[in-house]
Amino acid sequence: MGDFGGSTQVTFPQGDVTAWSRVVETVRVDGGQGVVTAASPFHPLDPSWPDQPGDTGLLQSDGLEMKIVDCVTGAAEASGGPLLIGSDIPARRGDPAWDWVVVHVVERSVPVGADVRLMVDADRRNALSAGHTGCHLMALALNAALAGRWRKDVPADGLGHPDFDRAAVTRSRIVRDGSVDTYRIGKSLRKKGFDADGLAAALPAVAGHMEDRLAAWIATDAPISIAAPDPGLAALRRWRCALPEGTAEIPCGGTHLTHLGDLGTLTVALELSEAGDELVVETRASGTARLTP
Repeated sequence: MGDFGGSTQVTFPQGDVTAWSRVVETVRVDGGQGVVTAASPFHPLDPSWPDQPGDTGLLQSDGLEMKIVDCVTGAAEASGGPLLIGSDIPARRGDPAWDWVVVHVVERSVPVGADVRLMVDADRRNALSAGHTGCHLMALALNAALAGRWRKDVPADGLGHPDFDRAAVTRSRIVRDGSVDTYRIGKSLRKKGFDADGLAAALPAVAGHMEDRLAAWIATDAPISIAAPDPGLAALRRWRCALPEGTAEIPCGGTHLTHLGDLGTLTVALELSEAGDELVVETRASGTARLTP
């Protein structure tokens, strides 16, 4: 166990949804059998920031076809050791002393050494990519809409606005054509200079400001790219998009659309807790202009 010859080489950052590869390891996982291949187009759930769900799809080998019901992250010490899954991994993502692998969860075992065809559910992937792209745009628009509430200098986002999203986000979940993001507005954020007074009453105006900006960005149909230093699963990838205010870059391990226009439209719904200490933002893409790859 653990002798994979390196981390899985992934092709999902460039939008691939199918590939042939060789099985290099198998392991028991919750829900079935985990299959590790040398390369994969599948995006796995990241246990350190589980925002985008793992891909699903099909595995074919020698006339056999089975469903890939989930896709998770695995890791093993490069010097040898057991393959660990998800939250059982003690190392930080990207630790060079570990091999980081995509684990495809299937119903029964596939022999090590077998050549297999991996096929992602492209419709589901596309919808999740729309949700993730919309999530990044929402964060940038939210930062801009709340910029006037900062009373101290704080780190800025790629467009030069105080980065409320980075400072306050506690949870992000990517869903089909959307996302749900939760922000903590507590004593720590206020000490950093964020003024939350009157925020509840201002939410309709904040949402309107955001949607106007989102519509203007989508209208540019700007291209989206994912920059990565290498094809290893744990490589630090960055989402990049040239917006009218400047080029935005956000660290991201997920999948995305290739152009902003593919979102169709984006709407946001903001809800502040009764105590005023938690803000939830739900983002939805219409998808009217998207095409299934």
